[in-house]
Amino acid sequence: MTGDPASSVFTTTGWDGGERLMAADLHFARLRRHAIRLGISLPEEIESRVYDALAEAEVPGESQVASDQAPFLVMISVSPAGEVQIIPRLNTAWPARMSAISMAAPIWSPEVRGTKHGDWQPYIEAREAAAAHEADISLLFDDDALVDGDRCMPVLLDADGVAYHPKPSQGALDSVTLEQIRAGVEASGIPIREARLTLSMILRASEMIVLGSGMGVQALASIDGRAIGEARGRLFEAARAAWVERVENAWLSREEVGA
Repeated sequence: MTGDPASSVFTTTGWDGGERLMAADLHFARLRRHAIRLGISLPEEIESRVYDALAEAEVPGESQVASDQAPFLVMISVSPAGEVQIIPRLNTAWPARMSAISMAAPIWSPEVRGTKHGDWQPYIEAREAAAAHEADISLLFDDDALVDGDRCMPVLLDADGVAYHPKPSQGALDSVTLEQIRAGVEASGIPIREARLTLSMILRASEMIVLGSGMGVQALASIDGRAIGEARGRLFEAARAAWVERVENAWLSREEVGA
């Protein structure tokens, strides 16, 4: 990460330690969307180049997570010159009830906000700040509106029975994890909508979860020391069930993505 948003575009997805990536089709599609916004031209054979690199990659150790998370992760990045890089790493386990701190969201231009770009250092610093405050994650606010998490998308269940997530038009990332679990959660009777999420809305929420390709679905119990509804309630149960189905079935080989 160079400090220049246009220096790269990236995505991070699950890796089985062999020849398959989790939801690779969705991640390559997002990589293309974000590259267009950042003015980066992806190599036409991007899928083949990633899988070629994956075939040479070393497994970074023994898996440390349960079966509801991908055992390994791989970050796929592409530079404006078309250089493709992959960085495998072990996935991380999370506590059953997570805690968060609130921080100001970094401000970028409209073209950059909501993309996975080369100036990711503010998110790394937000992660470090959470650890320094003995919290698990940082939630990032623009004025009084929640727009993102340091490595996750936050989703809350409001008293009206609807699950809300931050608006991409306000700078939130378009979550591949949310894309994968949306149908399962809505089939359980919980509609999912985007909204402007204020701190007062968060504090009155029935419950809150956070989503990410690495963490999967986790329950968020508090923010800045204040409890948020009922951790691991019906939203968590529905989202986790949908995610576990994906962990079991969403792995794609190069042949399956046409690489």
